[in-house]
Amino acid sequence: MAVPRPIATRYARSGDVRIAYQVVGQGPLDLVFVPGFISNLDLHWEDEGYSRLLSRLSAFSRLILFDKRGTGLSDRVDAHALPSLETRMDDVRAVMDAAGSSRAAILGASEGAPMAILFAATYPERTRSLVLYAGYAQFHKWVMDPTRLQAFIDAAETNWGTGATLQNFAPGRLDDIRFAAWWARFERLSASPTAAAALARMNAEIDVRGALASIRAPTLLIHRRNDARVDPEASRYLAQKIPGARLVEIPGRDHPIWTGDVNRVADLIEEFLTGTHAPPDTERVLAALLVTRISDTARLGDRMWSERSQRFQEALRLLVVRHGGRLADQYGDIAISRFDGPARAIRCAAALRDTAQGIGIASAQGVHVGEIEARGPPSGLTVRVAVKIAEHAGRGGILASRLVAEIATGSGVHFVDAGRMALDEFDGPLTLVEATSEQHLEPACRSRAIAVEPSALTARENEVVALIADGKSNAAIAAELSLSEHTVKRHVANILMKLDLPSRAAAAAFAVRQTGPDGP
Repeated sequence: MAVPRPIATRYARSGDVRIAYQVVGQGPLDLVFVPGFISNLDLHWEDEGYSRLLSRLSAFSRLILFDKRGTGLSDRVDAHALPSLETRMDDVRAVMDAAGSSRAAILGASEGAPMAILFAATYPERTRSLVLYAGYAQFHKWVMDPTRLQAFIDAAETNWGTGATLQNFAPGRLDDIRFAAWWARFERLSASPTAAAALARMNAEIDVRGALASIRAPTLLIHRRNDARVDPEASRYLAQKIPGARLVEIPGRDHPIWTGDVNRVADLIEEFLTGTHAPPDTERVLAALLVTRISDTARLGDRMWSERSQRFQEALRLLVVRHGGRLADQYGDIAISRFDGPARAIRCAAALRDTAQGIGIASAQGVHVGEIEARGPPSGLTVRVAVKIAEHAGRGGILASRLVAEIATGSGVHFVDAGRMALDEFDGPLTLVEATSEQHLEPACRSRAIAVEPSALTARENEVVALIADGKSNAAIAAELSLSEHTVKRHVANILMKLDLPSRAAAAAFAVRQTGPDGP
């Protein structure tokens, strides 16, 4: 579903102002996207969520995008002579004329919704249908009262361009380092501090309640139930006042249309405008993601921490491959690994935990199963959930979603209930489980004086421990070595006793330390 690059940016004249716009896709209907508070046509394609939304929309439409006056690539506005909403609405008509669109569906998101409302009421002959995401009819009632608005403007004038406004729009992404950095650039390249303050004041004047009853176009309203910026009551009011409007409330707290479950939003819009569901996305596959976090809780000092962290990274790359996975992404002290099945991810997590303990650093890990892009680094909802689970895990913990346990049934991996975790993207809390060691015939007590030496093992036991390090279950080892599963369990018990190790995952970590990252 990739969109060809580069995407041509053109300019439409609206009075004395030039409005930047792009046209993407060749679908049978025109769809004009009226953006929110700020925008930048070029930067949109750099964010995973935004580009996916635009790609989805342009798959069934000829998508017409533009930066409102005062934002992004369009001409700036005079902060001392702010244009009326009617003037800004004319920008929509100017862009449609320049793009050769006589009639279109209008998608208004957030601050773009009042412009879309006014356009639909003023130009019914040019409005095929209307979609309003997190829309509102009056700013002070449903977005910010005058006191909160002034505080927002004061903060913008001093901190604009640092990403400080992210907490007002997408508080659930504050810990997402990459998104936070992109948001700071988004601020800087969408508007200057002075322009941002002027736009905020301009939006504060919005009140289109009187136009709602005049709308005759079929209307879909979408709003997240816990929207951080626009009160959901705003869309409920619109649903009451716009004739025949349909309201769909979806889970989530983050406000921008391109955050959260983007596919759900795109599905709703596509079905409303075309009457059909999106075809299955062959570019997405089901995968198990393991997120591994390491930290220096012992305050080792920069040099020692760097050395130990490097040792762990080398072991991580080896263990992930041995367990049938691949390292998909890495930033800071977080590594994201992808596996075809959750049991392999859990076994790898156990080996990584014991490796970290052996090196002397702290680890916490989370596993989740969901759809991801078949190509490129994993992104989207599945990744965010897996990261949140890893953040929720305590030191040495391996937490997973309940779905992981359900899919891994019969694999020999065991789980215990670990409570619940609230996530904005879901209607209810996510049920968590904690991974425990695979069952084996472990002796009731072990001598604490046994030296950890590979020579203590028999040839058969060395074969077994090597297969454990490869991520194989007891049943798989039994099949490969032509043994009974009971015999394998006895070998595992003997290995743990001889090496004085607590679990088969620890045995896997032991095998890695013996072979090293480049082999024996």
